[in-house]
Amino acid sequence: MPPESYYQAWRTFPPDWDWQEIIPVGEWHTYLGVDVYEGAYDYLGHRTVPGWGGSMFEELMPNVFVPEEIWAPDSWGKNHPRHVAVQRQHGLDAYGYWGFSPASHPAGGYSEWGVDALGLKPDGYFSDIEHTDRTRENPDPTYGDGVVTPHAAFLAMMHDREAAISNLVAIERDFDSYGPGGFYDAIATRSGQVAKRYLALDQAMILGALGNVLTDGGLRRYFTQGEVARHVRPVIAPEVFAPTD
Repeated sequence: MPPESYYQAWRTFPPDWDWQEIIPVGEWHTYLGVDVYEGAYDYLGHRTVPGWGGSMFEELMPNVFVPEEIWAPDSWGKNHPRHVAVQRQHGLDAYGYWGFSPASHPAGGYSEWGVDALGLKPDGYFSDIEHTDRTRENPDPTYGDGVVTPHAAFLAMMHDREAAISNLVAIERDFDSYGPGGFYDAIATRSGQVAKRYLALDQAMILGALGNVLTDGGLRRYFTQGEVARHVRPVIAPEVFAPTD
């Protein structure tokens, strides 16, 4: 892939697309000849560059393998902790627990969980079984049965270790959420319904994140030695995301 393709994806939609749930704040920059609107959504006191649906998986799974906060300190280095902080505040305010990412549905099947305001997708991913949306007409929705998935908290541990561990301790203490293979895949926080299954992808993210936390980035060092660092780091390093909080 040519390096300029990295800059050809939207960070947010342009601000004059006024149908958006949140109008982004930002400015235009140019990298490798590509004009980029460096936009961010202002939600819960943080200007955060969104993912597609607003999930922890989208924000932090690449970070399991690539030290983006080191290689791109003015973009991902700012955004990863902001995303974690917003997910944490959203979850604690609405449910008392946090960590939203695609996972099992406690009632069966699979669903896409996230924080709607952190997603570029027009209708986002929702944190709640009841799919309560935050809109300009309903800026303070009432949330009910929020679904948290432990793998999201483990990913967040790479950026807020203490808060992630406290959250996991509360989830284990308050729900029948831990089995012979570790944390079950998802928990509905009001009803207490638990998806008592393990997903290979989600378990892999848990192990990868723990590998980095416990070895100070060991998995990243293994993955990025050689060609990865030489090709990727110069591409992502120059970017500056939207103005700081």
